[in-house]
Amino acid sequence: MRQRWTATLCGLTMVAGSLTAHAADNDKQKDIDRLTSAQAVITEIMAAPDKGIPQSILAGASCVIVVPSYKKAAFVVGGEYGQGVATCRTPNGWSAPVFVQLKGGSFGFQIGGQATDLVLLAMNQNGLQDMLKNKFKIGADAAASAGPVGRNAQAGTDWKLNAEFLTYSRSKGLFAGLDLTGSDVSQNQDATRAFYGAALPFDEILKGNQPTPPEAQSFVQTVANYFVQAKNS
Repeated sequence: MRQRWTATLCGLTMVAGSLTAHAADNDKQKDIDRLTSAQAVITEIMAAPDKGIPQSILAGASCVIVVPSYKKAAFVVGGEYGQGVATCRTPNGWSAPVFVQLKGGSFGFQIGGQATDLVLLAMNQNGLQDMLKNKFKIGADAAASAGPVGRNAQAGTDWKLNAEFLTYSRSKGLFAGLDLTGSDVSQNQDATRAFYGAALPFDEILKGNQPTPPEAQSFVQTVANYFVQAKNS
């Protein structure tokens, strides 16, 4: 009888372990899919320079955050607004990515159920330091401005002096600056743990102390390519 119970417990343990591993694989695949979507957002936006982010702004960015394909119809005030990925510039190139989430805020453009892509650029050292925190609020902890659009666009404010972040949105093919005041940007620790297999500190990753995994190299390289193009133009 005891042997039968032991065999049963061993079987249950194996099943539980298999389910846990399967769940972890699913979570990591979601992260990989999000990286692929974020890469597509950057590529498509920069493919139309007359309507995209000015290269001079991209060249000065310390960090890039991309929140791809948020479905507005799913948004409720105080609920999760979207999930995305971020990479920061280091002395040795762009860092491995971390996963972030954007919550809260009130967005006047939210009408209907169309998908919206968001891009946030940290433009100075203060913005970089905000990125290294566990959580910060746009407009309270970090000054932000709607970013200018187009090859020769000029910002309507003195963002070079004051804005830590420039913010953009793309919906139904239209790309424009966006006011995200009141939104919380925070670390998505569960997604980062699923991707790296360990609870790595965000600052360790964003400072360039973590090698870029193969699954993230295409996204990071896409960001790096446009940064180089901007610096060389």
